[in-house]
Amino acid sequence: MCLANLINEERLAEIYGNDPLVISYQKERYENVMQNYANKFVYGSDLHIFSASGRTEIGGNHTDHQMGQVLAASLNIDSLAVASKNDSMKVNLYSEGYKMFTVDLTSLEVIDKEIGTTTGLIRGVAAGFAKKGFQIGGFNAYVVSDVLSGSGLSSSASFESLVGVILSGLFNEGKVSTVDIAKIGQFAENVYMGKPCGLMDQMACAVGGFVHIDFKKDSDTDCFMDNSYPSYKKIEFNPADYGYTLCITDTKGSHAGLTDEYAAIPAEMKAVAACFGKEVLSQVSEEEFIKNIANVKTKVGDRSVLRAIHYFEENKRVIKEAKALEENNFDAFLKQFLASGNSSYKYLQNIYSSKDVTTQPISTALAVSDIILDTPDKGIARVHGGGFAGTIQAFVKNEYADEYIKVMNSMFGEGASTKQYIRKYGCVQVV
Repeated sequence: MCLANLINEERLAEIYGNDPLVISYQKERYENVMQNYANKFVYGSDLHIFSASGRTEIGGNHTDHQMGQVLAASLNIDSLAVASKNDSMKVNLYSEGYKMFTVDLTSLEVIDKEIGTTTGLIRGVAAGFAKKGFQIGGFNAYVVSDVLSGSGLSSSASFESLVGVILSGLFNEGKVSTVDIAKIGQFAENVYMGKPCGLMDQMACAVGGFVHIDFKKDSDTDCFMDNSYPSYKKIEFNPADYGYTLCITDTKGSHAGLTDEYAAIPAEMKAVAACFGKEVLSQVSEEEFIKNIANVKTKVGDRSVLRAIHYFEENKRVIKEAKALEENNFDAFLKQFLASGNSSYKYLQNIYSSKDVTTQPISTALAVSDIILDTPDKGIARVHGGGFAGTIQAFVKNEYADEYIKVMNSMFGEGASTKQYIRKYGCVQVV
């Protein structure tokens, strides 16, 4: 089985970029996954290769659950599968480093013991396809992923998008839109995983490139089966063209015991919205909020007010960030990127847990980043994603990137900090 018979370097370059080292790595990776597929399953002629990216949140920190504005991007790390139909209704999916997952698609109902499991997620994506009127069927797949679980780069959304693009490619002639795949992924995670996530992660993993998403819509239309979709725009932009590298650092902080901290952010923002008889902050005008801020403060407290201020200002920053990228003005973008990080620190307050103020890996990572990147011309770092523990991200001038990563790795362990690249595809059938 030879990779050259199925894929060429031009196709790899189209998906992963023109870096010779990246192409060499991906060629070897593809060869390995194909050989491993052959070791697990009977190799037939109906063989296909699929990829779904990881993602990074660029702007819009904790705005999606309020139906606000988000700027996200797909990354060059991905979940990769070799797959083929198996003429049954059973999915046999082997995930490298884990085990074989077998799911009988003749039953698409939620199974209690599967909630929170990979098996449940596969069944949920298939159920979402069926509910939307798309075709489903059984297949064999061998899956590898360099979107590490718990890294904050959306391993679950990447996997959902991968299963979605497999079902699209094998049974629907590749005609299921990436936005439908994203909505189905969210449905699977909400219902079959028991995780009430928003749609941002799935959109970024499925659509590809930079994507500016406006989630604002009436709350009573927020239904999986409706035909409503968030307003979004894909932006073609590559920071590498402007001499910058995106560096993402996993600070190795534990997420244990942080559920209440995460849940408090949307709860407090919704408490502010409730002061105006609304469900989420996107339904409240900033002018009305400011005019009544004293009363709101009395009702819900200072931190809720600060988090609402972050929401309103962050929405405006996302719009400015997206506009700057569309106009190829990276300097203007970086100013808003920095302001977003400062607002997360000061007003959103998701940098460390208030329950354990002596443990602050993100704060430390940001402080050291400020020392290394002592001027904006060298680079800018900010919290990534949910916060409290996990990752930071930085756009670093190319000539300083290696030293920056070296220092971050000395703090958090080898491989904690890596260079990432924006790719134009989210989920895609490679061959």
